[in-house]
Amino acid sequence: MQLWAISGGSPLIPLSEFSDPATMKKYGVKPDPETLDIANTAAKQKEVMVVMKIYWGDPREKLCEAIDNIPLSCMVVGNRGLGTLKRAIMGSLSNYVVNNGSCPVTVVKHHGHD
Repeated sequence: MQLWAISGGSPLIPLSEFSDPATMKKYGVKPDPETLDIANTAAKQKEVMVVMKIYWGDPREKLCEAIDNIPLSCMVVGNRGLGTLKRAIMGSLSNYVVNNGSCPVTVVKHHGHD
């Protein structure tokens, strides 16, 4: 069975395993090193256990699905800061989740590096 055929996504993956090349090859993803660094730093500073879950498919629908399936009490999503025209053409993931998610959603605006 192919992993992407699993409707509920991957099992919860501990952050410590998320950097393991064999684990990531199993799921067919390549994690962003900067994102992993941010998650590891936050986990250490706040002394919390971080787990990740991989979903395959339309990100808008899968984020809303995750809210209900995990279940989440809140969600934080980023905003790339697209202009009005690009946002109209491509759609806004954060806007979709804010309007369709069943929990409070905080949108963190993109701030470009100077």
